[in-house]
Amino acid sequence: MGGLLCDRLEAASVLPARVKAEAVLTRELIERLHDDAAAEALRRHFADHPRSTALVAGVLAHAPFLTQITRFDPDGLLACLATEPEARRDGLLQGMLAYGTTATDTADLMRELRRFRRAMALLIALADIGGVWDVETVTSALTATADMAVKLATDHVLRQAAELGRIRLADPATPGIGSGLVVLALGKHGAGELNYSSDIDIVVFFDPDAAEAAGVAEPSSLFVKLTQQIARIIQERTPDGYVFRVDLRLRPDPASTHVAVSLPSAYSYYETVGQNWERAAMIKARPVAGDIAVGQRFIGDLAPFIWRKYFDFAAIADIHAMKRQIQTVKGHETIAVAGHNVKLGRGGIREIEFFVQTQQLVFGGRRTALRGPRTLEMLAELTKEGWITPQARDELAESYRWLRTIEHRLQMRHDEQTQTLPKQAADLEAFARFCGYPSTAAFGKALTAHARRVEGHYALLFEEGPSLASEAGTLSFTGTELDPDTLETLQKLGFRDARTAAETVRGWHFGRRAAVTSARAREVLTELTPALLVALGRTADPDGALAHLDNAFVRMPAAVELLTLLRSHGSLLTIFTEILGSAPRLAKVAALHPHVLDGIIDPAFGSATLDADALTKRVRSVVGAPPPSVEDGLDRLRDAARQENFLVGARLLSGVYPAQAAGQAYCAVAEACLRVAFEDTRDAFATDHGVVEGAQAVVLGLGRLGAGELTPSSDLDLMLIYDRPEEAEASNGRKPLDPVTWHVRFTQRLVAALTVPTRRGTLYEVDMRLRPSGNKSPAATQFAGFEAYHSGEAEIWEEMALTRARVVAGDDALAARVETAIRAILTRQRDPAKVAAAVAEMRVLIAKEKGEKNPWDLKLAAGGLTDLDFLAQFLVLAYASAHPGLLVKDTGSIFMAAREAGLLSPADATALGEALRLIGDVQLWQRFTVEEAFDPAAVPARVLRRIATAVGRPDVKVLRAEMDEVRGGVRAIFTRILGAARSG
Repeated sequence: MGGLLCDRLEAASVLPARVKAEAVLTRELIERLHDDAAAEALRRHFADHPRSTALVAGVLAHAPFLTQITRFDPDGLLACLATEPEARRDGLLQGMLAYGTTATDTADLMRELRRFRRAMALLIALADIGGVWDVETVTSALTATADMAVKLATDHVLRQAAELGRIRLADPATPGIGSGLVVLALGKHGAGELNYSSDIDIVVFFDPDAAEAAGVAEPSSLFVKLTQQIARIIQERTPDGYVFRVDLRLRPDPASTHVAVSLPSAYSYYETVGQNWERAAMIKARPVAGDIAVGQRFIGDLAPFIWRKYFDFAAIADIHAMKRQIQTVKGHETIAVAGHNVKLGRGGIREIEFFVQTQQLVFGGRRTALRGPRTLEMLAELTKEGWITPQARDELAESYRWLRTIEHRLQMRHDEQTQTLPKQAADLEAFARFCGYPSTAAFGKALTAHARRVEGHYALLFEEGPSLASEAGTLSFTGTELDPDTLETLQKLGFRDARTAAETVRGWHFGRRAAVTSARAREVLTELTPALLVALGRTADPDGALAHLDNAFVRMPAAVELLTLLRSHGSLLTIFTEILGSAPRLAKVAALHPHVLDGIIDPAFGSATLDADALTKRVRSVVGAPPPSVEDGLDRLRDAARQENFLVGARLLSGVYPAQAAGQAYCAVAEACLRVAFEDTRDAFATDHGVVEGAQAVVLGLGRLGAGELTPSSDLDLMLIYDRPEEAEASNGRKPLDPVTWHVRFTQRLVAALTVPTRRGTLYEVDMRLRPSGNKSPAATQFAGFEAYHSGEAEIWEEMALTRARVVAGDDALAARVETAIRAILTRQRDPAKVAAAVAEMRVLIAKEKGEKNPWDLKLAAGGLTDLDFLAQFLVLAYASAHPGLLVKDTGSIFMAAREAGLLSPADATALGEALRLIGDVQLWQRFTVEEAFDPAAVPARVLRRIATAVGRPDVKVLRAEMDEVRGGVRAIFTRILGAARSG
């Protein structure tokens, strides 16, 4: 049906708030436009088209996201209303394709993609809300938008790689052909059924043979980087917004593989351990970018995995188990109106999708007509094949369209990926009107009717309600002999020594571990074991993870609390098993103190803060203000630190934090603990000795703490600085002390509070040797002495240490004075040649005393972190007098400031920054996954692969080669810059 959108609008597709539509338009749109011509054009259009007035007024009343677009682009709004919507859609797509084909700058492409997405979002919303387009047309347009974004991003990064000589393209106009890289869309994107504010599920594969023919030297490394760039172009938030959120987790074994997977590895995975849910996902797979022909061949070759030759009724149990797990974990067990989830809740979209997909998996191997990706089309085919009745088809199709429409309305409001109805009465009523219903009651009646109808059809398919079985296969630990099928299952799950794994689990069931001998513990363990073993099998080291858990049962007095938590929270089980396999420090903490797992269940787990002030409040809430006693305070401080540090590690493993942010988070925890310890220790000390009137003190953090780069095993480099009035003679307590003795003993007490083992363990190791004159001087440093020492006596290495110094606790007034003094010391004019000579001499001395040949000792190895830190510290001491912008704490920021000051070339600054990120990330993961000194010969291969994957490299070989190359480049820059300074 043709015609302008404004002429095709339905009369009452949306009901605005109880205000006249014209008033809403004027107040919310016309009067807010800065373009008088655009405002007048819209005013004339609305005067002539009352249905446009009603539609846009309803949008302005109910959808802040769409309102923002209309104000940003009033001309686009008018074009949508006064144009045939199909022509507007096609014009936007063609225009974006033409632009993207010629775009050479990444930032320009990102900007135009975001504007394109906004324009499409407005058009689709107006056509949807106005009743002009049906659900199929709406989802098709949304899918076309995503297809365009993925295609243009993929073509762009391939062209860039070709310009850098990393790949040869057969034809730059069609860069995907012959590249060996293919992007598959899965889920609703693959099916052409994308919802309004959906993530897009994509999987990237590559053909090593095609890549070799295209001149790619290291296909794994290249295609991993290209995939990361594609995702960044599409999902990174800029001032123009974002295009789509990108989810790459539907690839094979996402915990152990990186974001681009070779086709041989993918075939092997699906043929050996592919699960029913992955078969269901691949039903909707569609190549959308890159080498489309390669993608089509891959899907064709995968057909035997997806479509079984015989009727596969076991799929019903698996799919139903997935559905039940979603309802149990997400809390969508009942049908309601307020707060109901129209996707995951009972009678929701997911039940219709599962209804269709399950029967596709069961019957599709013998009925090729059932192999399509689209839900509504497959309902029709199921009817033709005789598997469902025409009534079931029509009712489910009607409910599907209705629920998808409501889903879109929810997402249009704030551009959020939500399917949950509002809970508050006023908000729910407004949403009902947005959907065209006069009241919440009318809307609720319609929702309930559709949900009950869907639930009824779904229940007929799953009358038995099968139990939650393991996705793995046979797992039996009873009897006197090991079950051969169980051993085979354990091997498939990833256990190298299946017999030992089976004996370990049999030991639990036979009461060999006291922690699991109670009736309740054994009951929970029996129910949990299949899911537990599946989750362990997905870790970097399943055998080691199982051994860690067994050892934990040895140490634990009782395991009921831990097992019950794991059984009740599927996401928690995944993280816990990953901890067992990848992070022995965290594994010990979680086993001995199960309550730390509570933080993972907390909704705030996925949106953590790096703010030390907020962390200080949380630590203080645990410790108490004041604590009941000194001893209790120390115990509670350790509890709080354990909880917060555990959460940092769990967030790192879960991808909430990248490695650099995890380092900052460990620092924030340490700083929060220092602040609380400082306050409580001073208060307790003053109880006995009073205070020195007018005296102030601060704790200076140096080294990694000062730079915000702590690892899980880092010491705290500290210095306590105090100042007092000259006339102060003694403290005013019942046991008075002279000012020097007071501050020395207070410092000793503070260090003890941080280091002494209590019933709850230790907190931190503390190093105070960076104070003036080191261990030869008192533990506390007077401010005047600190300034005097650094005005003449200090060695270059001591001033280097100050480049990373910052106040982390203490009195604000003195903190400001200390920071000013440090700034003055660092901006003192120095001879760059002398500084360079001293830095180079110190580096040689360290190499002689501690060695620099071990490539995995990333601190001391040539071109490692010491070279990077020393180079940054040289730049500060040599040039901060002329370039105070160098006075930033962390090494990476110093390199950026040096580039801005012209002290580093852009190429050197980029190389050093990338080296710092790679080497720093690898070192953090080393210390996170291995407790002792890192010896790759003694570390399980899967742990090494986990580290490589974590830092974005496909395997250990590529990681080692790249680190060697990067460190060589760092050492070359280090030598050249210091050499130039010494000779200049």
